[in-house]
Amino acid sequence: MSQAKAQVQAMLCLVVAMALWGSSFIALKLAFSELPPLWVIFARMALGSLVFLLAWRWRGRLEYRAGDWKYLLGLAVCEPCLYFVFEAIALQNTSAAQAGMITALLPLLVAMGAFVFLREQISRASWAGFLLAVVGAVWLSIGGVADAHGPAPLLGNFFEFLAMLCAMGYTLILKFLSERYSAFLLTAMQAFVGALFFLPVALWSAPLPTVISAQGLGAVVYLGLVVTVGAYGLYNFAVSRLPASQASAFVNLIPLFTLLFAVVLLGERLAGQQVFGALLVFAGVALSQWRSRVPAPVAGILD
Repeated sequence: MSQAKAQVQAMLCLVVAMALWGSSFIALKLAFSELPPLWVIFARMALGSLVFLLAWRWRGRLEYRAGDWKYLLGLAVCEPCLYFVFEAIALQNTSAAQAGMITALLPLLVAMGAFVFLREQISRASWAGFLLAVVGAVWLSIGGVADAHGPAPLLGNFFEFLAMLCAMGYTLILKFLSERYSAFLLTAMQAFVGALFFLPVALWSAPLPTVISAQGLGAVVYLGLVVTVGAYGLYNFAVSRLPASQASAFVNLIPLFTLLFAVVLLGERLAGQQVFGALLVFAGVALSQWRSRVPAPVAGILD
């Protein structure tokens, strides 16, 4: 396959992955409405693990090096473990549309993380864009009005921001590990660790659900098979084949997909002040990319 064709394939994978992650906020909202959140997360991890076990023969390259266990463990702790704990709390308190908007901060958070941990240079435009996007996220949260979709938007958006910090750590480690581990192996490891982590946590948090509607079951199956396997697999595959600066831009499609799905499927709406806050977030992200000569690391989410 030519390099150009491989890049187009990777970009298509990213677009589909972002659409799936955007839809995952809606599926989580539907599942959380009738099932304990941590049981939902365990079920999606368990379903994903089953798929990877059945497809283990296609696991791809494995070039383990001494000391890699620290990075593999760090990857799993960031995501799925802490990431999904924070996101479960977030989506019980804020709307899917608002949570999706917070994900627009991820490329900037990754750039900041690369600056702190990898000593990569950040342009003034990136710094200015980061500050503007943070102001927009705060404005979006403060302007939120409690309703059936988000009873405590400020609290929920704060926990979604914590989830994005975990996604930042995941992204920085993933780029390093993808050089010697296949997308299949890294995605499978996340599912296995997630299932082992969330089973005792779910048992501790609430009794095993005994009744579930067709809608709730469908949402869980969609999260486990389509999002956990499909979105993560497509994303990890694309990250290993695209330059960081190219891939980072695709994350900004998540809030757009989330808002679209939330409006169409859940009937959510952003208040006037929140629309302004969302515009500030997008303006900050755009400013961070303006005439930037320093490529930012690839950003990913998470969901």
